Amino acid sequence: MFWVGGQVDLNTEGEVQNPGNLAKQTVNCISYFNRVLEDLDCQFEDLVTLLCFYVNDGSVDESEFLQQVASCLPEECRTTVTAIPVPYLAYDGLMVEIEGYAMRRENGESTVRTYTETCGSSLLPKPFVEGLRSDKMIFVSGQYPVDAEYIVTNKGDIVGQTNVVATRISRVLEEFGATFDDVVKINRWYVGGCGIEDFESAALAFARNFSEPGPAATGIPIPRHADDEVLIKISAIAMLGEDGSQLPRIHSWPTGLWDWHVHLPYKHGLKCDGMIFLGGQVSLDEHGTAVHPDDLTAQTHQAMKHIGTVLNDLGADYDDVCKIMTVYRGDCGAEDLHRNLPIRSSYFDNPGPASTGIPLPVLAYDAMTIEIDAYAMIDESAD
Repeated sequence: MFWVGGQVDLNTEGEVQNPGNLAKQTVNCISYFNRVLEDLDCQFEDLVTLLCFYVNDGSVDESEFLQQVASCLPEECRTTVTAIPVPYLAYDGLMVEIEGYAMRRENGESTVRTYTETCGSSLLPKPFVEGLRSDKMIFVSGQYPVDAEYIVTNKGDIVGQTNVVATRISRVLEEFGATFDDVVKINRWYVGGCGIEDFESAALAFARNFSEPGPAATGIPIPRHADDEVLIKISAIAMLGEDGSQLPRIHSWPTGLWDWHVHLPYKHGLKCDGMIFLGGQVSLDEHGTAVHPDDLTAQTHQAMKHIGTVLNDLGADYDDVCKIMTVYRGDCGAEDLHRNLPIRSSYFDNPGPASTGIPLPVLAYDAMTIEIDAYAMIDESAD
């Protein structure tokens, strides 16, 4: 696995280049992304997914943005993608941040890759695909609640839209012989504010697709999607044996760790074939109430300690982390980022993992200020 943290258009002094210019910053972000891959002896043809955060107040057409990203990729590159509109990024004038993952086999050869674009309508321009299988890994692009005519369905009904998205994800998985039982990680991006009223109904609706124990999960509220009739978008990662068999997995739910206010089948961590997936870790208690309310510094420490607890429960530690993504409650500007970034980084030895950090106006629970999810890898052959 090759993990590329969020790429942004900054110069070597940390100053924003091309401030306010989404198109130019996108080109530069993809250029930087390519340089990272090349430094790791990898290339865009090995890419399996991109996650693109971009500033959108409703005036940016998401399909045009994705076409801009696509135009920067080589013709041979086919990958899944999820685009997430945000009201701002960490620095004034910064318009886009792009992270992603690529894969090769341990001997350096390309993986066996298959694709699907047959789950119904697609809003994704080429070379993006709805689903991609790379050896044992299956990646599903963020799914929209649209019908075969590209029309948003169940307008104003986040539960109805969640069910449509679940059906679309199921169809992608079926193309690879997989089901929801093979899913190891989900990311939900739903329109909402701070509070269980916006979180609960859609979370419960999507959770019904999983048997217990389920995958690791992260759920993040955002002010809006690009189309203001879209209320939710969900991406997924699954793992399946190359012979079609379900891979064994170990789940983690350490005693005393935090919980949601309602029962969900998701687990804090999941290990499958050397891959470790963590759900977003937060500073809550066992009843879904914020610990250290509104204190970003204390909550960052608490979330990082939870990550360590889950990793240890799965036979890993901080040194095995390859990638973290952080969303934190904050404004546009470096102050909030610099309040939590040094804390997060202090838990890792140098060199640390790839990282992405995104500020948002609110998070899912009242008085919650940060959520951090992580991916880790261990060499199980050494056991």
